[in-house]
Amino acid sequence: MRTLSSIVLATALLAPAGVANAQTIDAGRGQLPVTTPSSYTGDTAAPLIVLLHAFGNTGTGEDEYLRLSALADTYGFILVAPDGNPSNAPMGDNKNPLFWNASSACCNWEGHDVDDSAYLTDVIDAVKAQYRIDPTRVFLIGHSNGGFMTHRMAAEHSGRIAAIVSLAGADELAERPAPASPVHVLQIHGTGDTSIAYDGAEIQGTAYPGAIQSVENWATRNGCATTPSEAGTLDLDSGLAGMDTTVTRYTSGCRAGGSAELWTIADGQHFPTLSDQFTPLVVEWLMGHPKP
Repeated sequence: MRTLSSIVLATALLAPAGVANAQTIDAGRGQLPVTTPSSYTGDTAAPLIVLLHAFGNTGTGEDEYLRLSALADTYGFILVAPDGNPSNAPMGDNKNPLFWNASSACCNWEGHDVDDSAYLTDVIDAVKAQYRIDPTRVFLIGHSNGGFMTHRMAAEHSGRIAAIVSLAGADELAERPAPASPVHVLQIHGTGDTSIAYDGAEIQGTAYPGAIQSVENWATRNGCATTPSEAGTLDLDSGLAGMDTTVTRYTSGCRAGGSAELWTIADGQHFPTLSDQFTPLVVEWLMGHPKP
């Protein structure tokens, strides 16, 4: 069984860090920094990436870990990294760690009346109101609790979201219907993760699916053939020797605009030691998976 304490211990390895940015939006919970590429003029619609933090982290802290905003100029995307709501479950010196109400397993354990699905939709709308965003390239990246939240957003707002990336998160264990619009889904997960288990487990008595099941759920929803193909290896974790990650794809027969993919980091932990290629590869995957 995976418990709150194991998630707290892993998350405590990261300390939130501030990022100075003069541009902001407000979606109802206060001002949020927005990163725009230096080339942005509004003449051409830009991709949007929404970054969702792990339990106990912040948007800026998650960006410090993934180094995503540093790539905005290279790839021309706009980035917003919102914060979840405060929990009453202390995490070290952090008495009110932030969380997303993402699934039955993670991480609204206190039963707060909060609709993060609606809030994140408002975040996307607020960015669109201020910046020219390409509606075919609205993407989400989430880590741990944030990864769970990306799965929920894809299921509930499939018409608005082109693709999601879940790092060490999971889908909902209960059956979710096929969304009206297919969504491209990438799950990245380490087999050595002791906080959110690669093969699935429980958090405080509530089960969640493993990485393979999460991806196969989306393959089915997207109408893909259930037989995957191996597509090579990657070096995603600089703390592991060699090409540590196996790429598995479900792309045959999918409905237009949908696919499912799994990057399995052999012996990878909940917080991988990210290689220099990790975040660029994630961004390039997203950019290659717009809505049709």
